[in-house]
Amino acid sequence: MAVLNWGILGASNFALHHMGPAIDAAPGGRLAAIATRASDRAGPFRGIAPDLVVHDSYGALLADPGIDAVYVPLPNSMHVEWALRALSAGKHVLVEKPATMKAAEFDDLIAARDDAGRLVAEAYMIVFHPQWRRARKLIADGAIGRLVHVDGVFSFDNRADPNNIRNQAELGGGALRDIGVYVIGATRYVTGAEPSKVQARIRWEAGFDAFTHIVAEFSDFTYSAVVSTRMAPAQEMMFYGEAGSIRLGAPFNAQHFGDVCVELRQPGGRTVCERFNGARQYDLQVAAFNHSALTGEDYPCPLEFSRGTQEMIDMVLANHTSLE
Repeated sequence: MAVLNWGILGASNFALHHMGPAIDAAPGGRLAAIATRASDRAGPFRGIAPDLVVHDSYGALLADPGIDAVYVPLPNSMHVEWALRALSAGKHVLVEKPATMKAAEFDDLIAARDDAGRLVAEAYMIVFHPQWRRARKLIADGAIGRLVHVDGVFSFDNRADPNNIRNQAELGGGALRDIGVYVIGATRYVTGAEPSKVQARIRWEAGFDAFTHIVAEFSDFTYSAVVSTRMAPAQEMMFYGEAGSIRLGAPFNAQHFGDVCVELRQPGGRTVCERFNGARQYDLQVAAFNHSALTGEDYPCPLEFSRGTQEMIDMVLANHTSLE
């Protein structure tokens, strides 16, 4: 059975603790190589893949003929450059979100994907989690009647780590790009709708957004969300309809944040909780990527979808007022 041999550009903690194990565990692939100049950082990855090849540069990994697919978890500002380089080297590419800094940059990725005949996708794992597929079906089936309003929140506090790339404006840091993609993309995924009007209030810190409050209008419902890297950890998505509501209490870090329950609330106090605590969304994402890359079948979360999320992020940045 054919498998993809994967390489990782860089030795990030996220790759070590989440995506590296998923790449090696998901059917259809294996972790084969990593690129880092810091040999001590490569060592822990051998706990995932004992036969791991370590390259001392990103270019050397891309030149390795034994590597079929590349995962790009570099700082946000480097995503497009290295995704395009990987494509030019003939590799399939899974690039961390946000894949680009502006929606227009997706056009270059899409054109390069089509020219190369390789799969390129943004690592947007939540759409592979069964809780989100269930929420989408419930809304499509009319379980809460006509959708009226959506609320979202995603926050954590990393002010104690000023060197974190999320606290570096020049590297594309900030709450909106790091976690805003979730409260925005999840809403678009569940509803299939796009915003017609977007406004926001942003609190800036050293050139990046530490707090963003979004208010938007879609064709049939209103929307509000808060994302912040200066608040206590919180995450929740609420979908309010004329005949009920749906709550996801661990919508984004499903394996780590808490009980993974799709809670359907209906008139009369009836509440049904469907739990999905055993699902591993990173593994499911990589398995889907492997399948599409090996078979040529359509990938469930294409760049065109991710471009739409970045378009809304661009709208937030273009239509905001600054908070003191």
